Amino acid sequence: MVDLIYGLKINKLVISLTFMKPSSWKSRSAISGSFFVHRQKPEFCELFIICGGKLVFLREGNNEGLIEDDQGIMVAKSRSMRQSFRDLVIKMFPENSSKLLKNQSDLSSSSTSNIVEFDQWEKYKKEIDNYMCQLLSSNFEEIDDFVADEILHKNIITELVMAENMTIQEKKEALRIKFLEIKEAIQLSREEAKSHVEGQAKAQWAITLCTRRAEEIDGCINDELARKPDLKRELDTTKDELSELHTEVEVTKSKLSSILELQHELSIKMQLSSVARSRAEVQLEKVLKQRMDTVKEIEEFRGQRDVLRRRITFCREKDAIGNASMLIEPRLEYKEFSAAEIRTATDGFSNLMRLKSGGDWTDVYKAKLHHTSVAIKLYSSADVDSEDTFLAKVKFLSLMRHPHMLSMIGYCSELRCIVFEYMHNGCLRDILFSGTRGSKRRNYGLNWQARICIVANVCTGLCFLHRAKPRPVAHGNLNPSKILLDRNNMAKIYDVRIPLSCDKSDLRSDIRAYGNLVLQILTGRNWAGLVEEAIMMDQSKLIEVLDPMAGEWPLDIALELGRIGIKCLSIHEDKELNMTNLAREMEKVKKLADEIVANGECVVANGRNLDDHEDSTEFPNFFLCPILQEVMKNPHVAADGFSYELEAIEEWLKNGRDTSPMTNLRLKGNLLTPNHSLRALIQDSQKRQSTSTR
Repeated sequence: MVDLIYGLKINKLVISLTFMKPSSWKSRSAISGSFFVHRQKPEFCELFIICGGKLVFLREGNNEGLIEDDQGIMVAKSRSMRQSFRDLVIKMFPENSSKLLKNQSDLSSSSTSNIVEFDQWEKYKKEIDNYMCQLLSSNFEEIDDFVADEILHKNIITELVMAENMTIQEKKEALRIKFLEIKEAIQLSREEAKSHVEGQAKAQWAITLCTRRAEEIDGCINDELARKPDLKRELDTTKDELSELHTEVEVTKSKLSSILELQHELSIKMQLSSVARSRAEVQLEKVLKQRMDTVKEIEEFRGQRDVLRRRITFCREKDAIGNASMLIEPRLEYKEFSAAEIRTATDGFSNLMRLKSGGDWTDVYKAKLHHTSVAIKLYSSADVDSEDTFLAKVKFLSLMRHPHMLSMIGYCSELRCIVFEYMHNGCLRDILFSGTRGSKRRNYGLNWQARICIVANVCTGLCFLHRAKPRPVAHGNLNPSKILLDRNNMAKIYDVRIPLSCDKSDLRSDIRAYGNLVLQILTGRNWAGLVEEAIMMDQSKLIEVLDPMAGEWPLDIALELGRIGIKCLSIHEDKELNMTNLAREMEKVKKLADEIVANGECVVANGRNLDDHEDSTEFPNFFLCPILQEVMKNPHVAADGFSYELEAIEEWLKNGRDTSPMTNLRLKGNLLTPNHSLRALIQDSQKRQSTSTR
């Protein structure tokens, strides 16, 4: 019927339940057949079901189909659930089903006869399942047919009642048709009864087969129950063996753990022995290296000893020459020089002899008076307005005798100039505030230890001024340009003003200037606010503003110097602060720095300072020829007692000159004596310089 709908493209189809009755003998009942057509029909086809002359509707739900009339009253229903014989057995005996399957597998593995019976049972099992499905289906169809027959019976009665108005002929015809239908139904019933007989025989066969199978299963169960004690004994034996194995495993594990611990201890001892061995090797290398260094130092000390012996010999000769000259000429301390001597020493105040400070020309000239390097300062009329003022200044400076005050050697009243000792390393300002950070003087900057010594020297010198008698003296203009350094970076103060009047405000001004100087030496910059701001924010920030040219500052010393500098700048808050107290504090700082250097606790980052620069680039004055101003290669002593380069003094004498190049006095003769001691000293110094350069 479904194929017919698709083939003819039927849009509307009306079916009666009585029409579906004959076609349902081998497949489905009339109701289930109607539902099948309803589910399988295409969407373009509308299906109408007629039952008893009325239109009914098909509805599906909960695994069953319902037929309802237009008022929603159920007319008939059809079940779609089907269960197999195996499912029914498992549902009826859920506890024995798993045992049954297990017993079947055990029996199949135990004996060959059971395997044959099991195969026969499997052969008939499918046939029994099919029979059960057919049996259940026939039962459901009978139920559906019974419901449908009841409905049809009612409909027939209804049709007979409704046919009372029909004629006799019509009634006869209707009865004849009904009779034929009943006859057909009786024939169908007979055929169904015949099929029921066949089904009963088949059911008897299935019962017999199932009974036999049940007996076999009971036998298997009995066999299993008989074997259960043996299996239990085997299980207990296996458990005992397993327990023994477990005990052995635990013992083996404990032994293995002990072996692993012993191995770990041995490995640790081996590592410790290897570390000790490596340390011993390192110590041995250090000892060997120290021994080699000691041997080298011994050789160096021997060389230095020889050099010192030659120097002692040379110094003795020089002292003899100096003593002889002192017998002829008076001492130069506080001597008044003539204008001619000053002009000769400065080469007529030549710019070549003129000193610079900060890139600017000064009124100070470098000169040599009586074999001594000196600095000659000219005073203008703005500095000293009269000769009395100049002489008063000379007298005042002659009284300033202190290791950290610049010493006056002499003066010239005619030219109004004063002769001071010469400071080879110049002023502190040129070192700290060089315009170019990579300049020559900047590259040979002061290390932190030298800076601490400078600060302490200045503090001592300033303390000397403030404690002068009968009244204290204030410097009045203390700054880095007023601090001079000698070959050993010892600091000396100069340019002290004549004390017309001095009060506490002037002394406080000096203390403030000293605090500013300390902070400038710390930072290498002319701005004290850097250190003050760093200390206020965080003490560790002070490292960021320290002058890198000084090397690695010890933090505690840098902090103490910063504190002292800020304390001096804040003198208005501490009225009792004076240079005597500051000198004590600076002495403690210097002592701490000396201990750090002595113990090797701080490595100085700056490899060389100005002292090294002087040692490597300059020679002592008595190494230089007074005529050529160059290091002598073949020094000879002339009649005036001074050493000259042989070629230079011979050229001097050949030009008809009979006076000394140094004293301008007449020479007593032209005899020249080789100065072997000086020559050996110069050669040794040159060798040391070339070695250090390499």
